[in-house]
Amino acid sequence: MKKIIFICMVSVMFFACKSASSTASTEAPTLSTKLDRPTQVAIKGNWILTNVSYPGSDYIKVNSFDIADSKCFIGSTWNFISNNNKGTMSLTAPSCTGFTSPIVWSINNQGLFVLKIVEAGTKSKNVREGYLLKVANLTESSFQLIDNINVGGQVKDVTYQFQRAN
Repeated sequence: MKKIIFICMVSVMFFACKSASSTASTEAPTLSTKLDRPTQVAIKGNWILTNVSYPGSDYIKVNSFDIADSKCFIGSTWNFISNNNKGTMSLTAPSCTGFTSPIVWSINNQGLFVLKIVEAGTKSKNVREGYLLKVANLTESSFQLIDNINVGGQVKDVTYQFQRAN
């Protein structure tokens, strides 16, 4: 929940700092609920998270998605089903605790990847917390999800690199 509030605050600050000439309206921007179907279809399938990078990664640890250390996600497998916006993620790193969970995901027309991790026995509509990440560098065989974290009062990017599984 703290992460969602932080992301919303950062988003509001980002949009609030834009010059008046770059925005057509003085109203506060809202998170779009319209989906980017072509991008969702491009991401559907099986993926392997091959790398997690962020400034200071040798000195600080990041607990990704409130599940495990970010390095535990390297080698994890992800399945994205675009027609119902569901899927799964599985962490299998040998030095980390295994974790598998259903997920619900979508990409809105602002390029934000919306991710909900669904616990066993819980319906996805009852999950109220989730994560917003930016989709970047999408190709047929790879893409990135970029998360924002606060390190010592500064916002830093955590980049999750995905490769399509064969």
